[in-house]
This record gives sequence, C-alpha cells and structure tokens, in this order.
Amino acid sequence: MVELVWDGKIARPGLQASTFKIVLPLQTIETINESTLERQRRLERFASGREITEWRNRLIWGDKKYVLPSLLPEFAGKVDLIYIDPPFDTGADFSYTAIVPDEPQDAEEERLFFTRPPNVIEQKAYRDTWGSGLDSYVKWFYETIVLLKQLLSPSGSIYVHLDWHVGHYAKTVLDEVFGPKSFRSEIIWKRTTSHSCSTPPRK
Repeated sequence: MVELVWDGKIARPGLQASTFKIVLPLQTIETINESTLERQRRLERFASGREITEWRNRLIWGDKKYVLPSLLPEFAGKVDLIYIDPPFDTGADFSYTAIVPDEPQDAEEERLFFTRPPNVIEQKAYRDTWGSGLDSYVKWFYETIVLLKQLLSPSGSIYVHLDWHVGHYAKTVLDEVFGPKSFRSEIIWKRTTSHSCSTPPRK
C-alpha cells in the first residue's frame, strides 16, 4: 500500500511520531432547559431503542487538538457518525474588518470602523494558511483522523468534506489510518452557477 510521508511524521528512522493528546475537562458555559415532560418526549423519540443518556445536542467550542482527546474517556468507540469540514488548504485568510454604517450627517455617508484583535483560537480558525505548507497541513489532518478513529464505533462512518486542493492527500491518509478496504464511496456535486456570477437582466 502507498504511504504518505511528510516532514515530522517520522520521529527517527523506523519510529513514527506520536499523536498529540492532552485530556482536559470540559466546562459548561450555558444549559438550555426545557420542561421535564417535553424533555422526556424528545429523548424517547430521539433515543428509541437505545439507552437514554442524561444529555443530548451538546455544542462544544474549542480547538480540536484539545476537544477530541477530552471526548475519548466518554465516547471512545461509541460514535456512529462523524462529519468533518476541515480547511481546504486554499492559503486564504478569512479574517476581516467589519464596517458598520453610521447615521449620515451630510451628503457623504459617515462610516464607523469596528475592529477587535482576534483571540488565539480565532487567529487559527479563520486562516487557511499553514506555516510549513503541505507538510504541516497533512500532519494536522493525520492527527485529527487518528483521534476521530478512536471515537468511531466498529460500525461507524466518517464523512470528510474537501475539494481538489488536498482531497487526494486526505484520501491517502484515510487509507493509511482506516485501511483502503474501509473506503465506501466518493460523493461529488457540480455547481450550476458560480457564487461570483449574477443572473443577466432579461430583455
């Protein structure tokens, strides 16, 4: 089988570098309550035929480097479906400065510029750029997939949403982690119109 090798994958000849893993406790920021009766009805509909857990629909905010290892003690080998939409390695920076229009005082419209320095997580989350290029991207993707595999149940499935930039590299990593026989299918769709195109006016 073909193996994808990148800078940093091999710690020393014959030894693969270990995956980063630090387990941190999750902190509850907000809980949305509902009536006991409605909660019971929803849980029964959602968990029909399965054990009813104490919670559902948990939303976690944080860096996957810390979140995924922290989910392992509770969910290792129990997740039936995982969908990820990782960066596409486009090299783009999606952070921006918002412009908020103010009340116009004369013929020229006044504008209020609002800026806020992004925090550390936002600096990484909104930039599809990689310090060491493709090597650092593939390393990041590999470490993510290794952790996700540990979360999947024996009959679980993972869907990975990527495009032509790194899809072929990701497929090689997935084959290495899950085995090439685990691959089921590739879903491709074609846009009928571009996001930047506008419909021409009718005559």
